[in-house]
Amino acid sequence: MRMARHSGLQREVLSLYRKCLREIRRKPTESKHNFKSFARSEFEKHMSISKKDFGAIEYLLRKGSRQLEMYSSPGIRNIR
Repeated sequence: MRMARHSGLQREVLSLYRKCLREIRRKPTESKHNFKSFARSEFEKHMSISKKDFGAIEYLLRKGSRQLEMYSSPGIRNIR
């Protein structure tokens, strides 16, 4: 069985999601579920965007990267 090839943007989105999951592992045990739910809902919220809407995807990747950077701070211990 062959894996489907992903476009560059699709790889970037998957990479951002993996970075989010890695960062969640560093959070306190009691808040990991909240962070995971937040990350999942942020990605699912935008699943309907067309693969060809490069501008929107690039914007959301930048926004997501900034959010990840912000939430990666050790001072942020929980999210709602």
